[in-house]
Amino acid sequence: MVAQRTHPLPSELVDHLQDLVLGTKDVKEMLDELADFTALTLSDPAAAFCSITLMRRKKPATVASSEKGAVRLDETQYSAGDGPCLAAIRQQTVIHVPDLREERRWPGYRAAALAEGVGSSLSVPLVLEGEAEAGLNMYSTRSHGFTGEDIENVESYAYHASKALRLAVRISQLAEAKTNLAAALESRTVIDLAAGAIMAQNRCSQESAMRILKIASNSRNEKLRDVAASVVSSLTADPGVRTHFDA
Repeated sequence: MVAQRTHPLPSELVDHLQDLVLGTKDVKEMLDELADFTALTLSDPAAAFCSITLMRRKKPATVASSEKGAVRLDETQYSAGDGPCLAAIRQQTVIHVPDLREERRWPGYRAAALAEGVGSSLSVPLVLEGEAEAGLNMYSTRSHGFTGEDIENVESYAYHASKALRLAVRISQLAEAKTNLAAALESRTVIDLAAGAIMAQNRCSQESAMRILKIASNSRNEKLRDVAASVVSSLTADPGVRTHFDA
């Protein structure tokens, strides 16, 4: 397992992670910003690039990268079913390849990395919740491109980035749940209005009105909400008027 660092991450990096959570519109944008920032800040920006691997149901995919070369190297590992980024995620430990010319564990990855002009790599797991797993992958065009201090900083950053990412996912899930609830309530409001109109016109019970709506929905092969919206629109002077729920 990755050891938690006892020293804190520099305050400006913590502030940046907080800004990412609060300032990006969704998790995908946050991951893209995270990859770019990691490549520019945590090693030599002239030589390093970065990607983020997400593994769901044992299937890995690159969800963000600072350069296309990182994606190609990630996909080489996915095709082979092994490589430093996958090993880091599976073993939950840091995998440092200081000199790819001397690396013998992953021959396919080694050949692809050297062809991309990569001399060294660093892969650090990100700790998520549930079944999903992730890893932060850094590549350098230089052999021995990551110093001991670089590795320590990336480990600490990955630990705090994991916390920020978990928070961003929770916020995204809450926002999605709110949107779904609002849509459900809006749909319910339209259906209730349509049922009320049918009750008034036909002098029937709510149960009978709902039965009429469901029969129309089945016969037209339309959603119940769409049939209800048609009923409500037919009662208004402007057919463009739509009923909505104000959250």
